[in-house]
Amino acid sequence: MKSTENKLGTLSKVLLIVAAALLVTSIFTPIWRIELDAPQYPEGLALLIYANKLAGDVDIINGLNHYIGMKTLHAEEFIEFTVLPYIIGFYALFSFLVVFINKKKALYILFAAFVLFGIVAMVDFWRWEYNYGHNLDPSAAIIVPGMAYQPPLIGFKQLLNFGAYSIPDLGGWLFIASGLLMGISFTVESKILKRFKKAKGITPILVVSFLALSSCINPKSEPIKLNKDKCDNCGMTITDPKFAAELVTKKGRVYKYDDLKCMLNYRKDNLAKLEAAQYYVSNFLADNGLLSIETVFLIKGEELNSPMGGNMAAFNNKTTAYEYATKYKATLVNWTTLTN
Repeated sequence: MKSTENKLGTLSKVLLIVAAALLVTSIFTPIWRIELDAPQYPEGLALLIYANKLAGDVDIINGLNHYIGMKTLHAEEFIEFTVLPYIIGFYALFSFLVVFINKKKALYILFAAFVLFGIVAMVDFWRWEYNYGHNLDPSAAIIVPGMAYQPPLIGFKQLLNFGAYSIPDLGGWLFIASGLLMGISFTVESKILKRFKKAKGITPILVVSFLALSSCINPKSEPIKLNKDKCDNCGMTITDPKFAAELVTKKGRVYKYDDLKCMLNYRKDNLAKLEAAQYYVSNFLADNGLLSIETVFLIKGEELNSPMGGNMAAFNNKTTAYEYATKYKATLVNWTTLTN
């Protein structure tokens, strides 16, 4: 009986085999990507990081780095590109070996080691970004006192006139997915599920996994800093919390506006690069409180007197919107109509 209890279940074996296959695939696909977006490069620049090489617009990025004093990027200078394919291959082989050994203890060791490797890899990546972004050539053609050029570990960061995005690529998502599959196997075999009812036991774990992934890939809005942030359309400082607006691209870059009209104008001029963007507008009755454009009720009237003449205000319920429409001699308008 004891011997049977120490063996892996069929589900765990299948998940581990799939995890191993995903790891092998990740060796041949880009694991991470850093994208640079600037007016002079309308289609953007991309640095693709594989397990064993760099790809994408490496030469152009190296040329730009030279002007600001950053070291140029060469794969042969990174020991990681030599050992990383073997490390990933080791974990793929380890996963297959755990299935063959058929022992829960082996699974626990695999999962703990894989999590530790993931943490070490991200710390090493951050260290690499820090060194390249801070150790600058003092004789560079362009020197901005106090400026560092470290890209974000994940997400978006403004670097002079470049917007830098750092996100997992296909191989990175495969790597994360393999870790999740190992985690599910670990959860099942360690009998954590016994804390939940049979019918509902798997649901909390799936929900947690989904939320963990969502937090990584879903872009979020950020508070508008009044009297400090500038409108990304007209360049004016945002001072009135009642009329400000914001859009977030699918990659997480945030654009801020002093008027809903400015956001509409910016959207019209840049529609091609704003696919799947999320739009927010200030709650007229709450200082600097942003609401999703899909949930608000908009009114428009000259007496609202917004900064750039859009003269539109947003409310979180229809009754209040009607009340203020009467007060300001305004009419209700529809977001869909405004964007068509």
